[in-house]
Amino acid sequence: MTQLTSADLDHPALSRIPPWVQEKLSPKAVDLIKRVHYWVETECIPAEPIVKAQLAKNGRWKTPTLIHELRTKAKKEGLFNLFLPKSFGKLSPGLTNLEYSCCAEIMGRCYWAAQTMNCHAPETGNIELLAKYCNEEQKQKWLMPLLNGESSSAYSMTEPDRASSDATQINCRITRDPNDPETLIINGRKLYGNAMWNDDLQVYILMACSDPDNPNQWKRHSTVIVPKNTPGFRMVRNLTIMGYDHAPEGHGEYIYENARIPAANIILGEGRAFEIAQGRLGPGRIHHCMRLIGQTERAYELALIRATDPNKKPRGKFIGEFDSNIERLASMRLKLDSLRLVVLNAAYTMDVHGNKAGRYAIAQSKILVPKTAADIIDECMQMYGGQGLTQHTALPEMWTYARFVRIADGPDAAHRHQVGRDQLKTAGGFRDRHEEYQRRYKELCGKWDVEYETF
Repeated sequence: MTQLTSADLDHPALSRIPPWVQEKLSPKAVDLIKRVHYWVETECIPAEPIVKAQLAKNGRWKTPTLIHELRTKAKKEGLFNLFLPKSFGKLSPGLTNLEYSCCAEIMGRCYWAAQTMNCHAPETGNIELLAKYCNEEQKQKWLMPLLNGESSSAYSMTEPDRASSDATQINCRITRDPNDPETLIINGRKLYGNAMWNDDLQVYILMACSDPDNPNQWKRHSTVIVPKNTPGFRMVRNLTIMGYDHAPEGHGEYIYENARIPAANIILGEGRAFEIAQGRLGPGRIHHCMRLIGQTERAYELALIRATDPNKKPRGKFIGEFDSNIERLASMRLKLDSLRLVVLNAAYTMDVHGNKAGRYAIAQSKILVPKTAADIIDECMQMYGGQGLTQHTALPEMWTYARFVRIADGPDAAHRHQVGRDQLKTAGGFRDRHEEYQRRYKELCGKWDVEYETF
């Protein structure tokens, strides 16, 4: 148990962390949380206009020089790969999921801050996937450049012609070349996956169907590594998200047309894609949620600024003096603090009971956080009036990201379905308990001479 000093408790990086979490933070974690806060507040947020200017000047699909410089600096300062679990040994900072969630919230205050620390999506999930399931040769070739921040990767799963919330329907095909069994041929269409127009991106992790006739639908698919420059593999266009291209990473629509890769690029083994996919969706599934808390906190701060702006006084009153806005601010604060508790609970559940046992807490975060965060940001936009819909603030981009995360890693309906099914399995136990209530009630009726009634 860590005893935080009064200075720690007053530090803006720690002040909103609930006491039950504070006491579980190691001294090293407290130091890293403070350093991440300083990094984001001094190196990232003030530089947001610079990044936009460099994108406009140097090309929208080229990672801004400033971000490259910050990545180099963060690596030297020990702020790189903070998400890595302890299983990575010396490469890991040794943070628990709970401790990392405190760092990730701060990273979320700037959309690209996590990227400067190599803690961004899809890198975190892809790095853990490659580390967990690749052989040593594959790790040296594909994992190490990602860990070192020398290149980036994409995850290619969603398809435009299939209900991809049911991944058993994935139809992109992997076949072996009949004339060369050590070569795989890929054909199909994919959506999402970071845009290959960015020079930093070097590799795609593809989930596709390799054995369509297998009677076990969970063994029909394989996961393979596809280098960006593979002949027959091309990006058709950028997919905008609610009108934003999200350059320089963005998302793409892809065609695999007789694309050929070595069979040595299969990860773990043929037919094991679902095993890999489930292993990937542990902590990574709520990293988005962790960052959303920080983003929404910043949106809330903007609302407070607007509410007390002396230049914005309709009918001679601060916006924040109107009862409706006072209640609006209170409601947003309560919801935001509740979301933090949901995410921290999920992180701690994974620490204590493991990722599989934490499935419900993870789903709870994934369902509640993006939707509520978007609602809060929407209220913040409302307080800014027409200006809140423009580039005068970051609010529209924040709202778009929150809305996107409701789809990322599976739509709300899929997670609700899983939670609902799990809850229905508990009904039998409750039925037994309530029948016992009634049996005991009958006994008490006889003892106290009260007429029995069915309930």
